[in-house]
Amino acid sequence: MNIETRALVLFLIIGLVAGFIASVLVGGGGGIFRYLLTGVIGAFVGGFLFEALNIDLGIQNRLLSQIVTASVGAVIVVLLARFIA
Repeated sequence: MNIETRALVLFLIIGLVAGFIASVLVGGGGGIFRYLLTGVIGAFVGGFLFEALNIDLGIQNRLLSQIVTASVGAVIVVLLARFIA
């Protein structure tokens, strides 16, 4: 498996975990596809917001930092989706 494939798989796993965490925090069900979709979109939203607001979590573990960032973004995505719907 080449490095691009590994990076994509890791990104999808982070998105899946973040989507699951967001569903636990905010409530609501869903399946694996919903967790994945929410988490992947949340990763972009969280990354954008943290960069724009110059937020540094101070977490030394890069993987954990990415999961937290994606989870925060996923929570925002879920709340916005509920507000719009």
